[in-house]
Amino acid sequence: MALAGALERLQEEAICPICLEYMSEPVSVDCGHNFCRGCIAKHCQEKGLWADGPFSCPQCRASCHRSGFRPNRQLANIVESIRQLGLRGGPGTGTGMGTPLCAQHDERLKLFCEEDEEAICVVCRESLHHRSHTVYPIEEAAQVYKVGECLASPSVSSYCKETVKKKRERIVSEFGKLHRLLADEEKLLLQKLEEEEKRILLMINENLARLVEQKSLLEELILEIKEKTQQPADGLLKVRLCRKSWKSPASGLQTPTHACTCRPLKPHLSFHPSLAPVDVTLDPETAHPDLTLSEDRKSVRRGSKKLLLSLFDSPKRFSTTPAVLGSQVFFSGRCYWEVQVGDKPEWGLGLCRESASRKGNVLFSPDNGYWLLRLQNGGNYEALTLPVSPLTLTVRPRRIGIFLDYEAGEISFYNVSDRSHVYTFTDKFSGNLRPLFFLGAFLGGRNAEPLVISWVRDTQGTGCIIL
Repeated sequence: MALAGALERLQEEAICPICLEYMSEPVSVDCGHNFCRGCIAKHCQEKGLWADGPFSCPQCRASCHRSGFRPNRQLANIVESIRQLGLRGGPGTGTGMGTPLCAQHDERLKLFCEEDEEAICVVCRESLHHRSHTVYPIEEAAQVYKVGECLASPSVSSYCKETVKKKRERIVSEFGKLHRLLADEEKLLLQKLEEEEKRILLMINENLARLVEQKSLLEELILEIKEKTQQPADGLLKVRLCRKSWKSPASGLQTPTHACTCRPLKPHLSFHPSLAPVDVTLDPETAHPDLTLSEDRKSVRRGSKKLLLSLFDSPKRFSTTPAVLGSQVFFSGRCYWEVQVGDKPEWGLGLCRESASRKGNVLFSPDNGYWLLRLQNGGNYEALTLPVSPLTLTVRPRRIGIFLDYEAGEISFYNVSDRSHVYTFTDKFSGNLRPLFFLGAFLGGRNAEPLVISWVRDTQGTGCIIL
């Protein structure tokens, strides 16, 4: 057996790893491996290496140079002796000594292909079929498979089961903590919700008590007003009541007053026959060039239609401020009209002196002859005094009522939507006054809705003329 092994190793040393035949003119390369001179030269040519460039050894992949080729005369003599002995067997049959050879290349099976799970020779390793596969020396592959068999043993199986059990217990424990945390959070939120419910119910009960108290006070006021209605109209509007603050410390509920001072009582005036409603219309000669009036002169909106250039220089027209005046001129008496503002985010309504300036940037204030109520930025209601008086409205008005009592020096505004008083200007009037309609900024089309005068004609008993 020892002799057979020695002869087998001797025969392997005599075979060229490239052509798999006995070597012809064997040469050694830098790494020490031997090849036929013609085979290794052809290998370098196929790799495009004509000069003394580096190349990889076909057997071990080590970097070598063509200048390192050394004739191996001793190996040549051994090859010749083997030829004379005739030890070479047929392809795929081995040497007759029990060593497996590659059936395709008649080369010893030294490598193991992991993908195909088969033993291959060094020539198979270079073929297109195995070039991209993972290949191990056959001795290392045997060790890997031995480890695999060990992993399948009962002791390893028990280890895996124990590991999985511990991980399962850890997962259950972590999720149990999360469940307890969520349960505690749920309990806390429900407790807060119950406390909030009790607080709101208490506030509602307190407000109801305040409303009952206010109802009683209002009934007393109604009786007093009914008694006053037996007097002339002047006596009715001159009733003075000391406004009481009906504020509840607990609920904050109070009547919509602007100050705790004695001011005239302002009922919902639009339904009182003594208020002399007037049918206000718009004066196109005063309209800013960007404004568009309806044919009946009852509504105005910001539009793209421009007025004729010849009209721009009219002294009656607003040149910069998007506003227009009413055709009516008031010089005495009481007058009332209503204007639909809808959902416009900006608008202004009121009166002005006929002599007030309409050119340039107009400053709306009583000192300049303007008494206006304004909505700005979709939610800021203001009386344009100096300084401006901010107003708080509980209900958004869609229609505004305006009442002028010329002799009393009062201009009052009412929210027709909930029949509430909003604000009253007090002043001493002289000369002619005219209704004013301010359209506000265009806001990219969000403020394109018109202002619409909605009152009916009834000019009997009013101190006004129509231009």
